[in-house]
Amino acid sequence: MIAFLIRLFGSVLFISWVVGSLVFFFIHLVPGDPVAVMLGDWASPADEALLRAQLGLDAPVWQQYLTYLTGIVQGDLGQSLFYQQPVSELVAERFPYTLQLALMALLVAVLLAFPLGYWAALYAGKWPDGVSMTVSLLGVSIPNFWLGPMLILVFAIGLSWFPVSGAIQPFSWVLPSVTLGTALAAILARMLRASLLEVLHEDYIRTAQAKGLPPTQVYAKHALRNALLPVVTILGLQLGTLLGGAVITEVVFDWPGLGQLLVDSIQRRDYPVVQACILIISVAYISVNGLTELVYAWLDPRIRTQT
Repeated sequence: MIAFLIRLFGSVLFISWVVGSLVFFFIHLVPGDPVAVMLGDWASPADEALLRAQLGLDAPVWQQYLTYLTGIVQGDLGQSLFYQQPVSELVAERFPYTLQLALMALLVAVLLAFPLGYWAALYAGKWPDGVSMTVSLLGVSIPNFWLGPMLILVFAIGLSWFPVSGAIQPFSWVLPSVTLGTALAAILARMLRASLLEVLHEDYIRTAQAKGLPPTQVYAKHALRNALLPVVTILGLQLGTLLGGAVITEVVFDWPGLGQLLVDSIQRRDYPVVQACILIISVAYISVNGLTELVYAWLDPRIRTQT
């Protein structure tokens, strides 16, 4: 287990360096000048040169890269070009909102997927199975950028049940969480159904049934736990994806998270903020995958002995 944790930590460091380096160089290749965005079209060349020198953008790219890496090693994510405050403060303000949205979307997905997948597996080939898989197919097929505005039109504007946007009012998380969690629920439901159907044909399930155990105990205690491994894989991968993939949902609902900050910073060419957001998202994604492997070890002792 110690070797596994060391390997995980090394993977986080290496991939974070690769992602941070790629983002740094790619964002410098994107057309656009942050100084021109900040000062506007009517600024004089002297003012632009002065501001560029103050921000350190007049230095060679390799020197800016070394400064960037040195700052990360020291725990300094730099200074925002647009907001004129430390990037770490901006990330600390926004990341809790993204984490809240991702966890609530994951909760919505689990609450929808497990009953649907379990019900479909128990009645495989019958009408409940067809209904569950039709619902899951709709969830996969509907994109977030369409579902979000539709939910706003119906439940926020039409029925006035929930706020239109923002994160201040009560229950403002409901519509973005449902928007983000619907597609994941559909994937989980189909995965759980397939995994349960495979497990239900194993010898130990037939042995449990032959002993006269109630069907509920056979399915819930014996079959469900062994069918959870592929589902946990999807949960782990998708939680990391939710942390970084909520950009469209955050923009639609004006949710003040990392996704919204990332989009605004890209438009403003705020290099330090863009680099920090993507770096935080990549580290979160890798860490969640590592936690998924730990859950694997808890669910399956064979994996525990291998690690």
